[in-house]
Amino acid sequence: MRARLILLPLAPLVALAPAHAEVFLSVEQAQALIFPGATFTKDFRSLTKDEERAIGRASHVNVRDREIKAWRASTGGWFIVDEVVGKHDFIPFALGIDANGAVKSVEILEYREAYGGEVRGAAWRAQFTGKTAQSVLKLGRDIKNISGATLSSKHVTDGVRRLLATYEIVLAKP
Repeated sequence: MRARLILLPLAPLVALAPAHAEVFLSVEQAQALIFPGATFTKDFRSLTKDEERAIGRASHVNVRDREIKAWRASTGGWFIVDEVVGKHDFIPFALGIDANGAVKSVEILEYREAYGGEVRGAAWRAQFTGKTAQSVLKLGRDIKNISGATLSSKHVTDGVRRLLATYEIVLAKP
């Protein structure tokens, strides 16, 4: 009697890493944290094709969404919500830009990846404070990489650089 080889699909047998999603801040909480005591005026924008191209050239990052979710802070500056891809899932984050066009703060609103949540660390995010659209913002150069969170670190850095270019090209204009 000959033995038969039976091949079964592996997908049902492989245990996937558990999905991990943690919400850290709502938009309103992030606004209050970055701009204490301020009130906000919603100023959402739709980028034109020319603006999209200009932002891509200035930041060296492709614009993924032409809809900009931005609010003007009554105390001066802008609050922008965006998201970047971590390794597999989106990382929603908020960027506060002061009245002079410099980063006030970066806040991670939610993190869905199983690994790499260290991008939420205050010391890592503080590296962006004071950076402007003229700053290089290169991971491993002026922004330290996080071992085990390389893709999240790179993509958040790229996202901040893209939003600073968006501020300069679109939002800073009267």
